[in-house]
Amino acid sequence: MNLNLSNSAKGYALVFVAVLAMANVYIFSKVSLNLVHLSQFGIYWFGTAIIYNLIFGRKNLSLSEFRKIPKSIYKTIFTIGVLELVGTSLFFIAVKTMTNPALVSFFANSTPVFVSVFAVIFLKERFTFIETIGIVLTVSGAFIIGYQPGSEVPDDFYKALILIICSGLIYSVSTILSKKNITKISASVLTINRTVFLFIGSLILLIITKNNLIIPIQAFFYISLGSLLGPFLASFVGYAALKYIEASKASVLGSSKAFFVLISSYFYFNIIPTELQLAGGIITITGVLLISSGKIITLKINKSVNIRKINGRSI
Repeated sequence: MNLNLSNSAKGYALVFVAVLAMANVYIFSKVSLNLVHLSQFGIYWFGTAIIYNLIFGRKNLSLSEFRKIPKSIYKTIFTIGVLELVGTSLFFIAVKTMTNPALVSFFANSTPVFVSVFAVIFLKERFTFIETIGIVLTVSGAFIIGYQPGSEVPDDFYKALILIICSGLIYSVSTILSKKNITKISASVLTINRTVFLFIGSLILLIITKNNLIIPIQAFFYISLGSLLGPFLASFVGYAALKYIEASKASVLGSSKAFFVLISSYFYFNIIPTELQLAGGIITITGVLLISSGKIITLKINKSVNIRKINGRSI
């Protein structure tokens, strides 16, 4: 049991690193996209991520390591790459389709719900009562942070909603496949696989939009930093976490990045969060604490109950 708790601690730590990295990715990507076209952004964002993966993951990405992967798994790796590409593309199309992108962010928080449902059905994951409460609180908090009262519902709302739900479902399938095969496919391979597919997608978009590769040095600087944190670090530790904790928990805990984005936005852009967003943040963090400590609390409660039963028999 101690081993399981130790592995869980590793998984939670990795997810926390991914969340902090993604919170700052929001800042760097937002600044970069104000300076360059989406296709140019994608080329440099994922191109530099490929370089980071090759530099820092030389050992895990060597030919000898690839030879260890069963040939039957290559189809799965390809499928995961395609799913990541399609899911990401649908997300950005939804952002472009909907007048108010904040609504896209709001509904994107439904992804952990899909992952949790699929994980219970296909991976037979189970949760304690305390963990279940934590999951509900974390997802609810993320929704509250993304909620914008008073926002008008645009005409393109339902079209964008379908796109974002499809994106969430595809991401969920990708997460389940990754979790199911994480012992056969290393996190490094999954990371560079995702990055290569998204780079190819960006290249196709660049050709379609007929943009060039010339971008401001300032944009390249922000993209280089953001790419190190996002497509490389956050992606790698996110996949690595699946080796130690359930896919549903990793996805739900990942949704807490909304709270850290609020903090980053305050320090970088001086954007002061609303009282509603702060409340959502408190609810999210409470949920995260319950998820991460749920098994320990349950074990202590069960141990206490067992001791009482034994003492009762002694009397």
